[in-house]
Amino acid sequence: MAGRDGKQSASTALGGVMAAGSLVVLWLACVAPSGRIGLTAAAGLFPMAATLYAGRTAGCLCWAAASLLGLFMLPDKGVALLFLAFLGLYPVIKGRIETLDRLAVEWGLKLCWFEMTLTLFWFVFQELFLPEAPAWLASNAVLVYVLGGVVFICYDIGLSQLITLLRTRLYRAKGH
Repeated sequence: MAGRDGKQSASTALGGVMAAGSLVVLWLACVAPSGRIGLTAAAGLFPMAATLYAGRTAGCLCWAAASLLGLFMLPDKGVALLFLAFLGLYPVIKGRIETLDRLAVEWGLKLCWFEMTLTLFWFVFQELFLPEAPAWLASNAVLVYVLGGVVFICYDIGLSQLITLLRTRLYRAKGH
């Protein structure tokens, strides 16, 4: 019984430490003059790493803690919402989606997740992200969705490669 408690404690601690790392990078996204989305995406690597090293529960704990603390502590609530709704959560749920072992279904679900999140930000949170959106943008929403989908696919492929790299290093570190 003590072994399981120790492993659960280590998992919880890892989730907390990774949440702190996410929060630091999210704060940098708030104060950096550019690269806000890129830094927010980098903050999403912490929940992904927690998931790889200690399981989905630790990844979810990391995402939830960083998201809630970000909503309270970060000066830019848009960064916190972007992390909460997409860039922090997606790396954690990506692994779950990819357990289906049906490539077409996996891509369909991932693209639906992205499009639903984009729709949420487009209609609900637009004032936080594009308070002074260019006039041409409203008439070209389809273009935003198509180009956003292409960028998302590139992001997903890059994230998959990073996950593969981390898994390989983790496998070697465990002495296999």
